[in-house]
Amino acid sequence: MFDFMQQAGINAVMLQIRPAADAFYAKSREPWSKWLTGKQGRGPIPPYDPLEFAITEAHKRNLELHAWFNPYRATNDGKFSALSPDHITNLKPEWFFIYGGIKVFDPGIPEVRDYIVKVFLDVVDNYDIDGVHMDDYFYPYRIEGQHINDAATFKKYGGDFDNIDDWRRNNVDTLIHMLTDSIHKHKPRIKFGISPFGVWANKSQNPEGSETHGLPSYYELYADSRKWIKEGWVDYINPQIYFPIGDRSVPFEKLLDWWSDNTYNRHLYVGQAAYRINERRPGRFKNPNAMPDEIKLLRTNPRVQGSVYFSAKSLLNNPLGFTDSLRENYYFYPALPPPMLWLDSIPPNPPINFMAIQGKTGIDLKWATPLPAKDKEPVYGYVIYRFDSNEKVDLTDPQYMLHIQYDTTTSFTDITVEKGKTYLYVVTALDRLKNESEPSPTIAATMH
Repeated sequence: MFDFMQQAGINAVMLQIRPAADAFYAKSREPWSKWLTGKQGRGPIPPYDPLEFAITEAHKRNLELHAWFNPYRATNDGKFSALSPDHITNLKPEWFFIYGGIKVFDPGIPEVRDYIVKVFLDVVDNYDIDGVHMDDYFYPYRIEGQHINDAATFKKYGGDFDNIDDWRRNNVDTLIHMLTDSIHKHKPRIKFGISPFGVWANKSQNPEGSETHGLPSYYELYADSRKWIKEGWVDYINPQIYFPIGDRSVPFEKLLDWWSDNTYNRHLYVGQAAYRINERRPGRFKNPNAMPDEIKLLRTNPRVQGSVYFSAKSLLNNPLGFTDSLRENYYFYPALPPPMLWLDSIPPNPPINFMAIQGKTGIDLKWATPLPAKDKEPVYGYVIYRFDSNEKVDLTDPQYMLHIQYDTTTSFTDITVEKGKTYLYVVTALDRLKNESEPSPTIAATMH
């Protein structure tokens, strides 16, 4: 899958590692996930660490890996007897309510929030992840005829709140605030992002809302996603704008405009519904131009930094040739993830002693590690640019990126050279957050 993503021009993956208070990783306080081996609590045989493996393989392919957690869902179904004896629902039954037939953490209990933060920090502290990602499941999506059984929690912890809805929103806000503080204190270079439901609130309910008629996550899920960006609690927001352009109730273009007006100088990555291209029912996404038109539209908006597709499986199916369009057109040239200057604005120094010599199979490029950066952060990787001898050296144009690497090797062989042709090479250094150094001196080389 990672090979496929790399070939499609993708530069980051969100990997689900905690679907239901269980783990796809070895260094966990929670049991192994049943989705891995078929039985919760049973580890892989022979033993290995799926997250460790995924990170290594992602970085080899210049993919960032963001660990995707589901914070509050504790079971995926009602088969509670199949849960591991050391599953948290068995150890702390008083922390949960049942809604829609599944167990959900009660976000109003302070110990629950403390526990969830610890679960996240196990991964932050023990793995070389690039980001922490959360999806849209906070309080559960409403089900007709059911109510959330948290009146006793409200009575105990409601304090100054006279409205249970405001208290629930505050419980979610408190967790987000705790998480961003904890993650960035433990590892300042880790990105923290959330993919909330696409509609924060509709204008008909809230003058600050969008011109839409969709499920409002502010009121229904108690998720004040706009506040999280406004307060700077997230590094990126990834709203699930899983609707076509021109949709009657929730038009993609209206939500795109609304979110881009509410980024507060954080990154906006638009969640796009690759899974809907394959839907059985007729609809606008059956038009092969529908998803590409969304990409074109968001590229006209300078406040949008990229797209996130749900899901990877959908891209693998190449619905209506969409993945071909990414590979051959929209993502034909590589792109570094955009730097987050509020986390780190200091680039590395340029590589030194850059040289190019003719080797057996191509042009051998070698350089030395740059002098330490002002913030003493080590170099994380390198980018090599190549130009024809008559071309202007322009590092802003991605077509000249020959090679990106997320490792500290100080050599590379260009095996794509033509005999008798002279090329110009430049190398830059990257830090963890993809701040790029000034270029090395330009070196000319010819393959004879």
